[in-house]
Amino acid sequence: MTKANQEHLKLERFLPYRLSILSNKVSGIIAETYKDKFALSITEWRIMAVLGEFSDISADEISSKTQLEKSILSRAISKLLKRNLIERSIAADDRRRSEIRLSATGMTVYREIVPLSYQYEEALLKCLTESEQRQFSELIDRLYAHADSLNTP
Repeated sequence: MTKANQEHLKLERFLPYRLSILSNKVSGIIAETYKDKFALSITEWRIMAVLGEFSDISADEISSKTQLEKSILSRAISKLLKRNLIERSIAADDRRRSEIRLSATGMTVYREIVPLSYQYEEALLKCLTESEQRQFSELIDRLYAHADSLNTP
């Protein structure tokens, strides 16, 4: 009998569930670091991380890169704006579009968190050999691409 024909879902072995739980565990552990020191939520840090790499982008572009729901994204952007960690301006080429970037303060915070993030990633991946780490990264890339192809009509 194939998995698709089974009557009961074995949730703890179901890949989407496992990926979600792993993501929550990983994000939660590192989030404690920047929550305590920088008073940032996971969502707020994800936005800042995107803006640290891609400056002057729209909320829609941030949503696409983070896969965050627009209402959640909007609330987090508002909080970051109030704390002066990000800035928003109207795009010169399209007055209907706003562009978001890290402020000077936001960039300082970003530069403090990035090394902590890499340290945590290194600690997390220590249970895998270098070869397994490369293979794991390649497998994730393949799953990303395949998931995108499943969403294409």
